[in-house]
Amino acid sequence: MADAFYVPRGEGRYSATAHTAGPWSSDSQHFGPPSALLVRALETVEPAHPAELARVTVEILGPAPVAELTVRARVERPGRSVELLQAELASAERVVARASAWRVATSDTAEIATDGGPMLPAPDSVTESPWPEGWQSGYLDAVEWRAVRGGMDVPGPAAVWARQRVPLVDGEEPSGLQRLFTVADSGNGVSNFLDPRQWWFINSELTVHVRRVPEGEWIGLDAVTLVGRHGTGTATSILHDASGPLATGAQALMVRPRQAGGG
Repeated sequence: MADAFYVPRGEGRYSATAHTAGPWSSDSQHFGPPSALLVRALETVEPAHPAELARVTVEILGPAPVAELTVRARVERPGRSVELLQAELASAERVVARASAWRVATSDTAEIATDGGPMLPAPDSVTESPWPEGWQSGYLDAVEWRAVRGGMDVPGPAAVWARQRVPLVDGEEPSGLQRLFTVADSGNGVSNFLDPRQWWFINSELTVHVRRVPEGEWIGLDAVTLVGRHGTGTATSILHDASGPLATGAQALMVRPRQAGGG
């Protein structure tokens, strides 16, 4: 197995490795790596002028198998100041996810930039944290997790640092946004308070609003999961790098007892 989440096969095709396998099933990917692969495709769409992605929404249309995937991206609506991009991820003929992104022309706003909020303690000040029983290995082992507050094995809100142990694509150094999206889809897992052996709490989408591109290998998630009375919930995250908060993430959750099925 290649020491990466994906092996490039040419013409927009990528073979997923066992490192992508999600906590619910070894046959389906955790959607962190597919989200990052979609962002990678969006980053390859050449802008007409300096611009940055300001918001990315990944719609999860079905499980992504641990198999070969095809990804493509395009400009959906061009514009001088703001443009809409689209990306699509498919397994064989089945589309498993679509991403939409607003890309904004850059300008100098350093003079009026706001404080993102409190910083998390540095990653080297905290120790590695385990995941609870009931999770499958794969993606969870391909990322190093360090708990600042709470923890993956402690039910409830948590703040953690995460660092990829393997690159997104074999032979490439991940970009800052690729690192961000590799772990942003973990907000519901980090802040869960339900026993995964008894409950499903699966997200149908991920939306991330980005103020700046992260720097360095570590991405911080300060996350909380809330559940309503009729099977829906939300997981929200403040996303960090070593310099402080830089983005916010949100996931819509389907919550139900596992014996009721996951479809």
